[in-house]
Amino acid sequence: MKALVTGASSGIGYEISKYLSNMGYDIIAVGRNKKALEELKKDTRTNVQIICLDLSINDNCFKLYEDIKDENIDVLVNNAGFGMYGNFDTLDIKKELEMINVNIVACDILTKLFLKDMKKNNRGYILNVASIAGFMPGPLMSSYYASKSYVVKLTQAIKKELKKSNSNVNISALCPGPVNTNFNKVAGVNFSVKPLSSSYVAKYAIDKLFAKKLIIIPGIIIKLARFFSKFIPDSIISEVVYHIQTKKDDNK
Repeated sequence: MKALVTGASSGIGYEISKYLSNMGYDIIAVGRNKKALEELKKDTRTNVQIICLDLSINDNCFKLYEDIKDENIDVLVNNAGFGMYGNFDTLDIKKELEMINVNIVACDILTKLFLKDMKKNNRGYILNVASIAGFMPGPLMSSYYASKSYVVKLTQAIKKELKKSNSNVNISALCPGPVNTNFNKVAGVNFSVKPLSSSYVAKYAIDKLFAKKLIIIPGIIIKLARFFSKFIPDSIISEVVYHIQTKKDDNK
């Protein structure tokens, strides 16, 4: 059994790699931090193949697939991604486009390419790591929230296509709230509520993936927030999110 995990050098991706390894999966770990990936290799019980690659470059996504397409990937985890904080018009556009390429384009490319192979074999699992942010507008993190909305909606649509074609392939979207990872350092914020541990989220996500749950939301507080948000207009949610985001800025 073999799993491909992007963004495996830290946080959720690192812990998912460890958890899958404990289940007996060999891991192909993709990330930009070679030292961290080497630590992951020491920290796992099965074989780990390290691939240092920048997935914000589209050609690298195709290269990754071509290099490992004969490995018969059983599980694909599209975890690579990051966020940016600030008013939309003030964000560095080059960095923002890099984020969009990682959060959206890389996820889209890798999902499409590996899904084709999985459908031919009529087996396999894909976990796209989104966020609870994908269900709401996100002032002060507008592009990040929008990118995660893309991942959620893409996953939901593919799930329906797979069901209509009677495929045994499963796809799920992980939509956590705050998680104790390197995310807030990259985004330039501190969470205003206590984050879940990345190890808990990783275990919860993989267990629910194998149970074929479509939308995976760890933590009762975030589950409740998602439930009640269905009955609240986006204009009010946007105001609440703006308030939360400004508190993040105050906590820096």
